[in-house]
Amino acid sequence: MATSRSPLAPLSNSTSNNAADHIVGFPPHILKRYYSSLEQDENNGHDEEEDDDDDRPITDNCDTVRRKITAFLNSGEMKITEFQRTIDVNSNSYGRFMKLKGPHSGNGNQVFPAAFRFFDDRKKAGVKAPARKKVKIDDEAKKFDVSGVTLPGEEEGEVDVWETCDEMRKKINAFFREPDVTQAAFLREIAKFHPDGAGKKIQSKSLKDFLGYKGPLQGNTNKVFYCSYVFFEKMRVKQGKPKTAMRKGTEEAWAFQGGIDVHRRVDGYYLCPADSSIVEDKYGRASIM
Repeated sequence: MATSRSPLAPLSNSTSNNAADHIVGFPPHILKRYYSSLEQDENNGHDEEEDDDDDRPITDNCDTVRRKITAFLNSGEMKITEFQRTIDVNSNSYGRFMKLKGPHSGNGNQVFPAAFRFFDDRKKAGVKAPARKKVKIDDEAKKFDVSGVTLPGEEEGEVDVWETCDEMRKKINAFFREPDVTQAAFLREIAKFHPDGAGKKIQSKSLKDFLGYKGPLQGNTNKVFYCSYVFFEKMRVKQGKPKTAMRKGTEEAWAFQGGIDVHRRVDGYYLCPADSSIVEDKYGRASIM
């Protein structure tokens, strides 16, 4: 059963004369998560109920189902939209379910039983997920070779970063869907650009953590962010590709400090009147509305 919570601060129309009652000291991503969780508490995390005659027992927990979904989609057998249509769920429910963490987080979401049945049916039918193509060493080396490009500040481990964390996650996920790419090889390659020296390693957990964040500045101090930026920027220069509109916007947004900070977390606290709201744009800039 959901438990009731007190609000973080007066939301509007406060009649208190105490100025402190009108101050909210929470970053926008915390407020967003908090009020999203309140909404989830109101319906106990359940999607709208639908008629369902399939009452087979579910023997996997939510995290296991999420791992199966991720592995299946990474195999390339289906795209996300096709998978959603196949298990008959909408994109909103799918997005909510995949963002959760914990063995029981999402057990009221329609994606949980639908995805479990999908994989259970495949198992009973003897269908196995396609194995990822074995990558040849030469092909892998060609794919990752950006040695012919040197960026300003690269040797000092101080390359200015002009992409948001969300954009970098998109690039990484898209790169993993390409042939001749493995996660292990990617981590080995980007570790060459580690600001503390090329001898440093980047663990798969750091990559998993970074990919699990959401927000333009969430994960900015994770070394995967900086190192993957250097890698993809060198690749962009090598291939002669122009800067995207998003890239140009990021440069304009963060020109005053020479790029996005990768040394200090920038998801700190903000102060604003309780009857105002903090809005974070796609570049990570916060403003009071």
